[in-house]
Amino acid sequence: MTNLTLVSFNLCPYVQRSVIALKEKGMDYAVEYVDLYDKPDWFLQISPFGNVPVLKVGDQVLFESAVITEYLDEIAAPRLHPEDPLQKAIHRAWIEVISAGLVDAYKLMIANSEEEAIAAVHSVQEKFTRLEGRLADGEYFASEKFSLVDAAAAPMMQRLQWCEDIKPLGIFDNHSRVAQWRDALLARPSVIDSVLPDIVDIFVEYIKGNRSPVFKTDPTWLGTFA
Repeated sequence: MTNLTLVSFNLCPYVQRSVIALKEKGMDYAVEYVDLYDKPDWFLQISPFGNVPVLKVGDQVLFESAVITEYLDEIAAPRLHPEDPLQKAIHRAWIEVISAGLVDAYKLMIANSEEEAIAAVHSVQEKFTRLEGRLADGEYFASEKFSLVDAAAAPMMQRLQWCEDIKPLGIFDNHSRVAQWRDALLARPSVIDSVLPDIVDIFVEYIKGNRSPVFKTDPTWLGTFA
């Protein structure tokens, strides 16, 4: 198989989706880290949007996490997308919903006020309500079979849970099936191994660096969630 090199940034959730797919398939790959705050010229030449992930496939380059994960799914077993074209399209559509939820998670992480944080939590909860009615019986999105929808959702679930651990926000309240799905994803070996061992410390430092008032120690503002 052609040599694979994943160009990464240590906290990027989109890179993590690709790593999860690689690990689910037991594929060999190398990782090359870049500093997104000081992007090298070679990286800008191969990444049209200046974003990660980028996957080097021999002397060819792929970019955008959805494209990368679907390519990986096509070249190695086990297949993580459904074979049926309609079901595959449905899974792709739900990945878009989850991607919008990841944007909500990011807005929460950088919230500059109570109002912004509340809006981000409410927005992701609206998506959880839709997911709550769509989740199949079983651990994962499509019952017992881990899919690319799960690979897409895991980074969002992790970041929301890390926010919840720093300050209880009730993000998963009244969404018991989503919470069960979160627990199954965060316990999955491919998800656990898709991040650096000190990823929580890296995340906390990122939060501190944003100086978000939402994640200060004073919890009095949480009354507005009542």
